[in-house]
Amino acid sequence: MSHAAQAYARTSHTMAHPREIEAQALLKAARQLQEVQANWIGPDKNMHKALLFNRRLWSIFMSAMETNDNPQPLEVRQNIANIGVFVMKQTVEMQINPDPAKLKSLIDINCNIAAGLSGRG
Repeated sequence: MSHAAQAYARTSHTMAHPREIEAQALLKAARQLQEVQANWIGPDKNMHKALLFNRRLWSIFMSAMETNDNPQPLEVRQNIANIGVFVMKQTVEMQINPDPAKLKSLIDINCNIAAGLSGRG
């Protein structure tokens, strides 16, 4: 199990509601990406670390959408999976052609979904 998945699993055992835990994980990923964008010096360890964390988080979400016991309606599951595919493509694009402006869509997606999970969207 990846480090991100282990951290997510440990965190999910706390008293917080699972949706709030997911929202906090998305906000953490967004903060890391925002820090890279705000302090851009080119592709560096921080960029790769932030992209890796975000990619692992979205891999977990995408995997959860595939399980038969997922209580979400099929349309919601498909939408999350489609967003996940977009996130993965944007991540690869950022790694191939690094540009801080490309982080905006990843940051916005994470923040918007976190807001929705927290009931603020």
